[in-house]
Formats: sequence, structure tokens, C-alpha cells
Amino acid sequence: MRPLQILKIAALALPLTLVVSCSSHRKVSKQKSDSTEAVAQIGPIGQDAFLQKVSENALQERFVTSKVKFTVGVGAREMTLTGNLKMKRDDVIRLQLMAFGFVEAGRLEFTKEYVLIMDRINKLYLKVPYVQVDFLRNSNIDFNVLQGLFWNELFQPRTSKSKDDQLKNFKADMGNEDAVISLEDGKLSYRWLADKGTARLNMANILYADKFRGNYQMNWDYEDFQSYNRKYFPMDHKISFTTPDREIKMSMILNYIKSDENWETRTEVSSKYRQVTMDEILQRFMSL
Repeated sequence: MRPLQILKIAALALPLTLVVSCSSHRKVSKQKSDSTEAVAQIGPIGQDAFLQKVSENALQERFVTSKVKFTVGVGAREMTLTGNLKMKRDDVIRLQLMAFGFVEAGRLEFTKEYVLIMDRINKLYLKVPYVQVDFLRNSNIDFNVLQGLFWNELFQPRTSKSKDDQLKNFKADMGNEDAVISLEDGKLSYRWLADKGTARLNMANILYADKFRGNYQMNWDYEDFQSYNRKYFPMDHKISFTTPDREIKMSMILNYIKSDENWETRTEVSSKYRQVTMDEILQRFMSL
């Protein structure tokens, strides 16, 4: 598989992952030293108090920025790129992928209004609202869901934040080694695994069940939590996306956490770029 083909998979795979969830048998790695310390602080608590602790663990920064190492694999083939992750809470998520370490080859940008995918090499782009992307619309995948996944937080479709009065919509099973937090939404099932000692989310899951086309599954693992402004944030994100006929694996490793505000939060697409349709992008993706 040529490097450009892998790059296109990277550009396409991330929005595609957001219709799905992983199977529940998957194990989550933990940071034992942090967990041991937090257990003494939290101790055994009930469901409501535990969900409140999970909510309070969310990073309170308005901006999160970092250099990242992004890896995408399809079957036995794998490619690693460097890049930049830039996020502004309740506004935008941007992932820039670099070729040779200094040339931007692709860009993914998610706002509340649109999804933007740019192929810098071939000067192609797709910019559409979420409702014009069938698998996002049908699966209730919106900016709020994406923000929760990237920011390591509980989330609900169509709801910007998991405020205290919204936590009642979640259920927490405290009877296992890890607490299992769940939320049902039609054909979609949301699951999170949280460490009972730290109330830290170690895994997010979305399952879209379709009895005609088969299930679509996504698993988003969080590892290597590091302290930032008295909160903990995962530096290692592992993502797997499974459809009835293929599996894509990705990882995103952050170099650091900063709160850089000195960047434009919206991308202006040059007139030299040609907009392509969703059908064209999906056809390219499926033909790889």
C-alpha cells in the first residue's frame, strides 16, 4: 500500500470511527501507582457520588494543544506520521498530519457546525454539516460526542456537557473490578470503563447495532495519564474501528499538554482546492 493511500485512510478513518464501539471483553491498562493513592482518598462510594467524581476529573482548560505521533494500520500495513492536536473546548477539534515531519499532508477539523477533511497533497477537501453525513447523522455522532472522546470525558449526543443534572442519565455498575458506566440511545450503546479508585475513564465504547448491515464497533483506550493543573489527562490514545468487513487501528500519542491560545480556530479553504462528495471519499476509502 502506497504512503498516500495510508494517509487517506488516516484522514477518513477518524470520522468513520465515530459510529462504533468495542466488545466488552477488552482489558484496560491502568496506572497502578496513581490508582493506589487515589483509592485511599476516594474509598468505596455509591453510584451517584462516583459519577460526580468522574465528571469532576475532566480537564478544566479552555485550550489543549500538543505535538502528536499518529499511527494508522490496516491489516498488516502500518504508517506513522507526526502532527499537531489543537482543541478549544466547546468550539473546535483539529488534527494536522505532517509528512516528513514538516509538510502538512492532511487536516481534520471538527466544529459544532461542520466536518472538514483536507488532502493537502492533492488539494482536495470535504466540508459538510454533520447531518449530511449519513453514518454520523444516523448514529447521533456530533461535535459533543467527538469532544468527549478526545477530552476523556463522559458525553451525550446533542448535549454539550455532562452537567450535574445530566449525570442521572448514566448508570454505573460498581460490582466489577472496574466500574462500568452505560448510556443507551436507540440502536446505540455507550460504555465506559472507569477505575474505581481514581474515577478516571480508561476506555470509551460505542456500539451501533444494525441487524441488516451488521454491527459497527469502536474502542477508544486511554493510557499514560499525566498531571496537568491538578487534573490527569491521557497521553496515549488507542483507537480501533471495526465494520463487518474490515478493521482499522489507530493510535495518537501526545508529547506534552499545553494551553496555547495563539492559533486560528477556523481553517479557510483556498480556492485552489476542489471539494469532493462524501460518495467519492467513501469510494476511495473502500477501494484501498
